[in-house]
Amino acid sequence: MGVVIKTFFRWLGRLIGWINQSIAAIGIAGGVALAFVNVVGRYVFHASFTWAGELTVYLFLWSAFFGAAYCFREDAHIAVTVLLDRLPPKGAKALMLLGHAITFVFLVAVSWYGYQYLLLEIDLDERSIDLDIPMWIPYSVIPLAFASAAYRVAEKFVEILRTPADAVVRRSEAEMILAEMEETAPEEFIKRAERKTGGML
Repeated sequence: MGVVIKTFFRWLGRLIGWINQSIAAIGIAGGVALAFVNVVGRYVFHASFTWAGELTVYLFLWSAFFGAAYCFREDAHIAVTVLLDRLPPKGAKALMLLGHAITFVFLVAVSWYGYQYLLLEIDLDERSIDLDIPMWIPYSVIPLAFASAAYRVAEKFVEILRTPADAVVRRSEAEMILAEMEETAPEEFIKRAERKTGGML
């Protein structure tokens, strides 16, 4: 039974991750492409889509929210670790768990109240100005993205809880990026870094 549950949550995590990545990528790519086409149409052909600006905003909004949700799983959000670095391993682990628990509660609350607001929008039948679509469609990003982020934070909470205090790694975002670059192309990375820093790195 335990294996089935673990398999289920592993695949659920992969599915949520794929959804987050896909929406973030499609949103940013679609928004950029639409904005570019509209600018070209306006200044070259003296004609543009009246609804393009509104749709571009919605695409960027969905991309940003779901991209942020994905970043929770990858620990890609900016974190201040001054206090964590000064605490012993057990204290640092406890503080990390507390931080993740508070974050989880906040995300669930925003998702829940976002859902309540969504129901209100459905009742009011408010529509967008240019696209003339129900406003609950673009607003649905709030409960969906925040629920996805809450699940990701819950994953990290369980991961930290199961990890021994001495093995809990606390690295800054810059350190993680540098480590990844060194693993992919260490020699080339070092050469480029030395050229840009004058050999002072």
